[in-house]
Amino acid sequence: MTFPAGFVWGASTAAYQIEGGGGGGATGGPEGREGRGSVWDLFSWARGVPGGEAAGGHARHWPQDLDLLRDLGVGAYRFSVSWSRVQPGGRGRFSVPGLAFYDRLTDELLGRGVQPWAALHHWDLPQALQDGGGWLARDTAYRFEEYASRVAERLADRVSAFVTLTDPFTAVAQGYVRGRHAPGLRLGLEAFAAAHHALLAHGLAVRALREAGARQVGLANGYAPAWPATDRDERAANLMGALRGDLFTDPLLRGGYPAALLNLLSERAPQVLEVVRAGDHAVMAAPLDFLGVHYIQPDWVRAGRGLLGLEVGTVPDRERTASGASVVPEGLTQTLTGLKARYGDTCPPLIVTVGFAGAADTDTPDDGGRVRDDARIRYLDRHLEAVADALTQGAPVRGVFVHSLLDGFEWDAGYRLRTGLVHVDFGTLERTPRDSYRWLRDRLRAQG
Repeated sequence: MTFPAGFVWGASTAAYQIEGGGGGGATGGPEGREGRGSVWDLFSWARGVPGGEAAGGHARHWPQDLDLLRDLGVGAYRFSVSWSRVQPGGRGRFSVPGLAFYDRLTDELLGRGVQPWAALHHWDLPQALQDGGGWLARDTAYRFEEYASRVAERLADRVSAFVTLTDPFTAVAQGYVRGRHAPGLRLGLEAFAAAHHALLAHGLAVRALREAGARQVGLANGYAPAWPATDRDERAANLMGALRGDLFTDPLLRGGYPAALLNLLSERAPQVLEVVRAGDHAVMAAPLDFLGVHYIQPDWVRAGRGLLGLEVGTVPDRERTASGASVVPEGLTQTLTGLKARYGDTCPPLIVTVGFAGAADTDTPDDGGRVRDDARIRYLDRHLEAVADALTQGAPVRGVFVHSLLDGFEWDAGYRLRTGLVHVDFGTLERTPRDSYRWLRDRLRAQG
């Protein structure tokens, strides 16, 4: 595998997954009932499972974690800023210690020779905003603009790049359609309002970030090819592709929603289109410096009795990770080349911003303290080959961020699955680099 000069090698995390309490006064557990903390606090508490109040303990162990980043040899680190940590109420007053935490984190990354990449939203919404409708409310987009402006005012002089939203497809599909993620709603086509307001928030944030002097700005979405299970499922697969990728990318790069989606909404839920106002698309189409790609596996699609007549599963007869995801590296190549094919000259540079999160396992240290995760090593190796293949086919890929640096709270899977290059003992918070950490470190050294 060969990669071009200047290719960005990084690792990534998400605030709610790894931070836990401390380091800025984040609230956890059932306090979300009182309108404080993250939307995930209340959602997890209501399901009777631990939320992110413990997580990976990064809020207190961050110096050790940044040393692990430096020793890994990556040139960049994509972390997310917790909105509920820096502005607990979602409007008005900002937390001084919350902002100071990310301010210091940025300085310490630079001191270790690692470029800071900051994501403003990785599914962590203040519960107070959710109480007012969350992404279903247009006002949330303007609150996001305010939040982005304040964070950029504090960090833009040192952060290499900002990601506005991380995987809004999953945030909407799992949080507002399927109910598996916070806030746990099942709205069907009415969830389009959440998607629209999130994309509006992105556009408003791009403007605020650039006004504050941001160097690079982009959005990252969860992309995957939609593969029909049989020849009779081609139409269903096309609809799935429009919902996952085109819905969250056409407004940015083509100035409007895909025709397939608009036709569907006009036929089945025309009232929801009223959320689109004059001028929205111009805001959403603000120029991007890069487009982030989050890939796990292809969508295996059948026409059926599921939502919108779609039944989406995993590709059969493939190796699977502990999360149940199928291992299909060629799907990543297809995703990257497909974005270039669809958007042509308007396709910005592509960054795999949350890469390889599907490499989940349940491995723990053996009697000698070593964490042997050979399956993850194979997974990483094959997916890096897929990126290299996309490059040879002309896809404008400019970087890869391996997710995650640390074990943490895995959303609807809680603490059952682990995706970190570094194993975290959730009782003691002891860090143990896995074999995959050492493997990637050696590969990066070989790359120079």
